[in-house]
Amino acid sequence: MGLERYTFPAVFTWDDNGVSIDFPDLPGCFSCAENFRQAVKNAREVLHLHLAGMIMDDEQIPEATDIEKVQRTKEDLVALIEVQL
Repeated sequence: MGLERYTFPAVFTWDDNGVSIDFPDLPGCFSCAENFRQAVKNAREVLHLHLAGMIMDDEQIPEATDIEKVQRTKEDLVALIEVQL
């Protein structure tokens, strides 16, 4: 069985404590970090773990929202995060 690629938009939000990461299409899939570099790394890790758990539980993985349609504030950054499982 080959590896499958999954790509989902992540919302990066900055506050006084660092960066929070949320995947709007995947309830419960979120993380945080002290800086943006670590936030991207953490985003990949949490997305991989979350999707692997969904697959193990035979849950249907939803379609990713188009990046232009992701709701965010003016200060947020939306980026596509890709993982292989």
